[in-house]
Amino acid sequence: MIEVNKNGEVWVFAEQQAGKLTDVPLELLSKARELADILGVKVAGVLLGEGLDELAQKLIHHGADKVYSVDNAKLSHYQTASYTKVICDLIKEYKPQICLFGASHVGRDLAPTVASKMKCGLTADCTDLQIGTHEDKKEKTTHENLMYQIRPAFGGNIIATIVNPTRWPQMATVREGVMPMSECDTKRTGEVIKITEEISDDLLPVTVNDMHREGKTVDLKAARVIVAGGAGVGSKENFDKLKELAHVLGGTIAGSRAAVDLGYVESDYQVGQTGTTVRPALYIAVGISGAIQHIAGMQESAKIIAINNDPEADIFSVAHYGIVGDMNEIVPMLIKSVHSGLNVKTTH
Repeated sequence: MIEVNKNGEVWVFAEQQAGKLTDVPLELLSKARELADILGVKVAGVLLGEGLDELAQKLIHHGADKVYSVDNAKLSHYQTASYTKVICDLIKEYKPQICLFGASHVGRDLAPTVASKMKCGLTADCTDLQIGTHEDKKEKTTHENLMYQIRPAFGGNIIATIVNPTRWPQMATVREGVMPMSECDTKRTGEVIKITEEISDDLLPVTVNDMHREGKTVDLKAARVIVAGGAGVGSKENFDKLKELAHVLGGTIAGSRAAVDLGYVESDYQVGQTGTTVRPALYIAVGISGAIQHIAGMQESAKIIAINNDPEADIFSVAHYGIVGDMNEIVPMLIKSVHSGLNVKTTH
């Protein structure tokens, strides 16, 4: 634990893989910029790896005021102990007030390890971050400008707001896709602070000879139109109707966790808190009840159409348009309607 530094920076761990930044630090920079502007402090990226000059500039173009760059061949592949030591040393030296990590496989391993070493709190899988005031009635004290760490809790039945008034830095992990990606401005300038760090071989218990990453079969985040099905679709065969609707609309299919668990659709297509967060122009939810975990992953869609035979389904609370009825009747009608629209001929 370090002392509370009210003027400390807002940090984003800039995860990179094979010399390329992942999307999540660029998304976190947009929220970090918002928080830092309220607090009146700077945003910094924390970048570990090898050959980082180009990546450091990219972080600056996406909103970082400065980048702490630790360029070392021993950091080219992520290992828990080495990354933890470097980040903890940086925290002790520069004393940030907020540290944000992506809730990736790396972030979920690294962030709690750093928090444990620093003896501070960590809130995992946040869906929002805000700045506010906390009144401690027991201690009769008021803490201003704390980071509200907001996330679903108790199986998604409530939304919890968690604060960390005394044990800093305030730390949180945020799922990929939850925050909109910051815009790239190549005219932005910033400071790159190059750090020399000695990495003991004791911190590298694993030797990485080769690495193979299997890409996802679909990029839901890039889809403009998504037709998603839930348990109410009823069968894997019924999902074929959703695929046809998605095809005629030029989109892709997706599913709720319930649909994935039932084997209706593969896990790469899952939308929600434990899947992918999406913001398409059009999201059609078919047979999805509307559990808060699913809503958290799609409620920022520009237009939401819900189809469900239960008029009380929670999904209607976030839908712009709702259709109550049997999907086996409604979806074929939509497909036919779209086909009719595509086949309209005009004369001049």
